[in-house]
Parts: sequence; C-alpha cells; structure tokens
Amino acid sequence: MKYILNKKYWAPIAILSMMVFGMLFTSCDNNDSEGGTITITRVFLEDVNSTVPDREVTFARLGQLLRIEGSGFTGLKKVYINGYSTYFNVVFVSNNSMLVSVSADTPILEADPSVRNTIRFVNDNSETTFKFEIRSGKPAISNISNTMPNPGETITVSGSGLTEVSKVIFPGNVEVTTGITSDEDGEFFIVTVPNGVSDNGGSLFVQTSNGGVYSPAYFNCKRGIILDFDGRGTQGSWSTATIPGMIAPADLESATVGTGNASHGKYVPHRPARLASIAPATGRATEAWTAGTGVDNWRTQLTPFIPTTTPLDKVAFQFDIYVPDAWKDSGYLKICTVNNFNAGTWAGGVYNYIPWLVDGKSVAFQTTGWITVTIPLNKFYQWSKEAATFETVLAYRETTTYQNFGIWFENADVKMKDVLGTESAVEFPSKATSVKVYTDNWRIVPLDTPVYNDFN
Repeated sequence: MKYILNKKYWAPIAILSMMVFGMLFTSCDNNDSEGGTITITRVFLEDVNSTVPDREVTFARLGQLLRIEGSGFTGLKKVYINGYSTYFNVVFVSNNSMLVSVSADTPILEADPSVRNTIRFVNDNSETTFKFEIRSGKPAISNISNTMPNPGETITVSGSGLTEVSKVIFPGNVEVTTGITSDEDGEFFIVTVPNGVSDNGGSLFVQTSNGGVYSPAYFNCKRGIILDFDGRGTQGSWSTATIPGMIAPADLESATVGTGNASHGKYVPHRPARLASIAPATGRATEAWTAGTGVDNWRTQLTPFIPTTTPLDKVAFQFDIYVPDAWKDSGYLKICTVNNFNAGTWAGGVYNYIPWLVDGKSVAFQTTGWITVTIPLNKFYQWSKEAATFETVLAYRETTTYQNFGIWFENADVKMKDVLGTESAVEFPSKATSVKVYTDNWRIVPLDTPVYNDFN
C-alpha cells in the first residue's frame, strides 16, 4: 500500500530528523572539536502551531525557537543574542544547522547599541556576528485616553510593548510619523491627532520596534453617537417643575472646559448650576435622557456597522467625562439602556459607574481634561451572566415601553455586596455632595480589533 505524506507534515518531520541526526552524530563533535570558520546563511522560525511551521524570518521575539542554517557549527561553544549568553543544547547542533531559543531574559532596549539586534556565534578558533532583529513580546493596546478628540489635541495610548513608536495611522488612512513621544518601558505613547480622521471611526494602527498593533475599532466612531447635545441624537426631557432633577436643554452648558482635551460644544452637567448640592440618600438626583420611543432607532443606526450577531463583549457604550474637582466617597452615574428602573437598582439593563471606587477603597477621581470611558455591554447587569449578542440588547429595548437611554446621578449608599455580587459588610454611606460631573458624546461602538500578522 502506498501512502502520500501531507505537505503540512514535511517541516516538522524534517526538524525532528535533524534533531535525531544531531543526537546521533554531533554532540560528541561539539565536545571534541575546536571548530572552524562560522557562516550564517538563513534563520527560520519554528512554530508547530503555525500554518508555516518552518518559516524563514528576519526577526524573532522573546521566547521563540529559531533554526539557524549555515556552516561551521561543529564545536560551537557560545551564542550571544543581543549580548546575552544564550543556552543551546549541543544535541540539536549539526555542522550546518542548529536550534536555539531566544531567552525571555534577553535585553531589548536596554541592550548595548553595539550588540542590539545581533546574534554572535563563538567557538575556540573563530566567531561571527549576524545582524538579526530581536523584538520583545507582541505589542498590545489596552486604552486610549480620548477616542473622540478634537484635531490638534494629543491622546495617550496605553498598553504593553509600545516601544519606539514610528508611525500611527488613524481611520481614514491618515498617517502620523512625527511628534510621537514613546515611553521607554513601552507602556504608553503620546501622539497629536491630525485633521481628516474619518467620522466613521475605526482602529488605530501603530508601528513599534516590536511590530505592528491595532486598537479596537472605536476611535472617532461618530456614526455610533446616540446623543451629543449638538445635533446628533435627540435629547428628551420632562417638566423640571414636577421632576426637579430633570436635566432640560436649558441646563446644558457650552463654555469651553478641559485642558489637553477640551469640550465639544454643548455637554450635560450632572449637577446643573441651579442645584447647589445633592443631598445624601437621593436615589434619582438628576437625570438626562435621549428622546426614546419613536425617535431612537438603534437597529437602523447601528447594525450597518455592528452586526446583530456580535457578542456583547465586542460592543460597548462609550462616553466622554470631565471631572474638574476631586470626586470621592459618594455619588455615581447610573447608566440605563431604557427608562424602566428605580433608584438603588443593581439589576437589569443598567450599569453603575463609580470611578472613585478602586479595589474596595474610595480614591479621589479627577480629570484635567475630557477622557473616554468604555463599558462593554456584557458588563451591564442584565447580560453579565449570559452569552448574549447585540440582538439581545436591541430586542430588549424594542420591547420596552420607554426606550429612552439615559444617565442619572444617584447619591445613594454604596454597598460592596452589590458591587461584587458577593457578601461583604463594607459600605460607603452617601454624603451631601456638590461635585461637578460632565458627560458628552454618548455612543455605541464596536470593540472588534483587527489581528496584526507579523508576516503579512
């Protein structure tokens, strides 16, 4: 019977054969021979989980396994990657090929410039240095300080591996290559937002010394705005005579506020100027809403770019917030997907945003300018324990009587058992507060993140 070997198995079998050959014939040679001239011709990345398990490469990351081709490896005594003495097993060394793993301890940015991005091979009689790029782990983006800034303002992009950023491409294919400030540890970079960024929004693409990375596709997503108090979306309100905490259009403010990232036209004060303070134990102290039933139509507006089948951890409510003075100890924003809740609730299609509550402690929250808050829809209590899709949220809103989306300021006691969903005796009794909290640009955005392939 004749068997035909599938091509996808050729490389792993070839590697295994080389290893066995090395075990049989080369380990003694390395011990007995002083070695001759070393030459390097090609470097391959070994990754059995890849569709190309034996791929020729011009760079590698920490922790990756390399197969190096050349000549003169017999008698090899030392391998230095970025100047770091790197362990290799002589069992996997033949005269023309060897395996070596890039140690996680290999220096990258801190490597001496004279040895950075090099691999040096040494035997008793000879050595050679091969230029080869060494990168840290893949870069990642975890947060963008403001995802709807004004052109000309700066933003801070946080994450890991964001070293030596050389290029940022904004939605609309607007490229920035100058004026980028990178953190030495790769935890953030700062860039100025150019003109011409697409209002449809999308991902930032960032080129670093560790390779490329995309942000989630939520930057400048103006088509997702459900209310910005300047013409996108419609505000709804009722009589302030019967509901003193109702925020009417007359309560909106428009003075330019915020340093670094400034306000956009009108915005909502969650303690209107006509209210000097908010008393303790006031559940529904102030409230701001969209127009709701008959006006809001999330399905028509949002599903062209957020499919109904999208998991809720890939869809978020996003808004910009400005808190000029320290906010702590009392008060929070209750974010409501519909107008169908009572004060004090910790269930249903709501989320209680308490920025001053950090790891069970009250920590002052304050901003110098406007920052963006992103809350995935699966964090809303109604959907926090089930695997739901965006269709679930759309249907939930469409079947309720009052389809207004809103945010109200609640000055109620905060109990950790409600926050955590487990028993806890820790409580933060409400206090009178005159804190100033402003929000703007309420929007629903996608959280999908394009995958960057090193070898595209």
